[in-house]
Amino acid sequence: MKKRELDHVLRAAGEITGEKQFIIIGSQSLHGKHPDLADKILLSAEVDLIAKKNPEKTASLNFIGVYSRFHETYGYYADPVDEATATLPKGWKGRLVNLPPGDTLGVNGLCLDPHDLAIAKYVARREKDIVFNRALAARGIVERPQLLALLGKTPIDAEARERIRGFIERDFQ
Repeated sequence: MKKRELDHVLRAAGEITGEKQFIIIGSQSLHGKHPDLADKILLSAEVDLIAKKNPEKTASLNFIGVYSRFHETYGYYADPVDEATATLPKGWKGRLVNLPPGDTLGVNGLCLDPHDLAIAKYVARREKDIVFNRALAARGIVERPQLLALLGKTPIDAEARERIRGFIERDFQ
């Protein structure tokens, strides 16, 4: 997904909900620090969104969600989520990154820091997450010491923490 497509989703989300600020949880949050990142790493057609001030309004984003007319017309869509969607390190909200300005009609995106995003993907550990995190490491978008520090602040059990530590080490070899 390109930055202009993300802007389009935010613009539509703002029109539907009346909200002016959304948290972007998934891979599209990379646009916060890397708005011109190559499409190859951002293959996902959805934008995982939470209405920041009124999370209960997030569900109305199904109007521009998967299989909606919006999705069928443009090929991308909003995926309304909540804070429980991703397992994130403590303090993640304080590390949110502002999406660079764009054609959003004043709707702002707050993006996960790439390190927080990577930790969430290490925890989820789907095939697409494995590929995604390897690409983040290979491109120097995330750094091993920061990931390991955040891993220690992630609410997971000790066994999972050790397993993820191994995945991080392998991705940086």
